[in-house]
Formats: sequence, C-alpha cells, structure tokens
Amino acid sequence: MKATSHPQVETERVIVTEWRFVPGAETGHHVHAYDYVIVPLITGRLRIEDANGVRDVPLQAGASYARPKGVAHNVINANAYEFRFLEIELK
Repeated sequence: MKATSHPQVETERVIVTEWRFVPGAETGHHVHAYDYVIVPLITGRLRIEDANGVRDVPLQAGASYARPKGVAHNVINANAYEFRFLEIELK
C-alpha cells in the first residue's frame, strides 16, 4: 500500500508536502533531489529501509529533523494508526 502525498505549497525556493501513511503504507524506494526538513505531525515510529538495512525510528510530533539531498530509502508506517508528517524541500 502506498503512502499518499498532499502538496500544500510550491514556490521557486520550497516545496511543502503533507504525507499520510495508513498502517503498513510506504513511500516506495526513492532518492531525495533536494535538501529537506521533516516535521512529524504525529508521535510514532517509521520503519526505514536503506543501504544500511532496516530500522525503526521513533518520531515525536513537532520535533523536526533535516537531511541532505541524495538520501535514498523507503519509509514505512510501523504504527497501528495513520502517521502524518510535513516534508519541506529546499530548492
């Protein structure tokens, strides 16, 4: 099952997208083209699949983190409830 993206804002400098994941939903493997910031809207766990293996990452609502472009991974909702976050890409 695929996570769903809901574009909110796009300008010449930034793209803001809300991502929603029902339980077990995933993004599919992808590579980030831009530096980005994630703002969790829910507290929970996301499962990350990348070149280093598989791990569950705990996230706290409102506790943002940033990553550089080039990150390659698949993101899966490891919770028994819908998980949502905002992705802010910096062009």
